Amino acid sequence: QVQLVESGGGLVQAGGSLRLSCAASGSIFSINVMGWYRQGPGYQRELVASISNGGSTTYGDAVKGRFTISRDIAKNTVYLQMLSLKPEDAAVYYCNAIVRTSRYRTNEYSYWGQGTQVTVSS
Repeated sequence: QVQLVESGGGLVQAGGSLRLSCAASGSIFSINVMGWYRQGPGYQRELVASISNGGSTTYGDAVKGRFTISRDIAKNTVYLQMLSLKPEDAAVYYCNAIVRTSRYRTNEYSYWGQGTQVTVSS
């Protein structure tokens, strides 16, 4: 099994910043992609940002230019630096990892963290 543990959420004023972290542990042979998704009340879960093991990044349109995703492959950890936060960024942020769990099989599995709340006051 693989566990993802997020940290760094909280309450911040509009215009402020937060840094989220997500550490993966457990039966990990390699991690292909790590990413952040968010889900606000009444909304579907949406991609915030993702990063491959080669360093390629993808961002949701709403966060481009304000959020930066980075990754420490050796620590199986992904970070999300969030700047210029807006009230509409408030949501539960979920970490996701696409993990290969065995050196003998190429199957990859998707795992999710429990979520961390980000609240932005106007």
